[in-house]
Amino acid sequence: MKIVVVGTGYVGLSNAVVLAQHHDVVAVDIDERKVEQVNARISPIIDVELEDYLATRQLSLTATTDAAAAFEGAGLVVVATPTDYDPQENFFNTKSVESVIEQVVAVAPDATIVVKSTVPVGFTERMRAAHPGAHIVFSPEFLREGRALHDNLHPSRIVVGDTGERGRQFADLMVEGAEAKDVPVLLTDPTEAEAIKLFANTYLALRVAYFNELDTYAATHGLDAAQIIGGVGLDPRIGTHYNNPSFGYGGYCLPKDTKQLLANYEDVPQNLIAAVVSANTTRKDFVAADILRREPKVVGIHRLIMKSGSDNFRASSIQGVMKRVRAKGVEIVLYEPALEEDTFFGSEIIRDLDEFKRRSDVIVANRRSEELEDVAEKLYTRDIYGRD
Repeated sequence: MKIVVVGTGYVGLSNAVVLAQHHDVVAVDIDERKVEQVNARISPIIDVELEDYLATRQLSLTATTDAAAAFEGAGLVVVATPTDYDPQENFFNTKSVESVIEQVVAVAPDATIVVKSTVPVGFTERMRAAHPGAHIVFSPEFLREGRALHDNLHPSRIVVGDTGERGRQFADLMVEGAEAKDVPVLLTDPTEAEAIKLFANTYLALRVAYFNELDTYAATHGLDAAQIIGGVGLDPRIGTHYNNPSFGYGGYCLPKDTKQLLANYEDVPQNLIAAVVSANTTRKDFVAADILRREPKVVGIHRLIMKSGSDNFRASSIQGVMKRVRAKGVEIVLYEPALEEDTFFGSEIIRDLDEFKRRSDVIVANRRSEELEDVAEKLYTRDIYGRD
């Protein structure tokens, strides 16, 4: 069966590689550079397993910018295009997904269209109503940036928003490509699958916010946050995982998914979901104020990326802290090897790490790094455990 995957971000490319182990896969992207890299078996994103599989494994995978040609004869089309949150509309911008669906329906009307992009609750049913006879399925992804392929090879679960034959067929394809055995598979209705995605990510954001607010309390009262978190986590109902304080939840998924879930609650009573969204702003306000209390003339921002092992800094929490500090008139300098520019939002990028250390009165790092051990007296971080 010919499979097309639209989008070569960490979701699309990891799905393409998993499926290309056993099937002919064409990856489609509007970015010519990404297409060239995939065809040259070079990963356009930082992901250890993706880099290895592309370079060393037998994969029936090609890439193109010609979507119409790719859709010809396709039996399955996986849609993994961006759905950024639109603050003006207070909703996800799903135009890219809708455009792909329209193209596929026109070129390959019998193809199964599996939407992997995160969408608002109710989106799939709306698309099915707009395209009668089309075979549209939603299947949420639960991937970590920097470990996307690993999480597809060893999935915590496979959820497909279709209880019929086409939903089962897609689930079987993902199980076939996984290395893990006995992967839990859940076939649901599409709207329930959409809700699973948003509620799962909002719970993760809730957990981040909870331990961040615990840390804020400890810092304000001069308490040892590590001791408190250690004691709290010994309750097996809570656990010692996903509990490391940070500057806030960031990255591509959690900030936008929590806001989208809140928007879906427009006519539903709630308190907690709104609190999860607002807690992220409150945490950044506290961290920025805590840095400013040190009265630095120059604040150095060490890395903009959301976490180690990733090259993505979209919506990373440290950016919110940086902007707040800069708004108070403090000079900001940055050390970020992933950036090719000389400035970032008006702040100088220093490429020499030693110079960066010398110039900075306070060095702000969301996560500890061995390369900052020699300037520990300058370091400001809320990281306790040295992990994400």
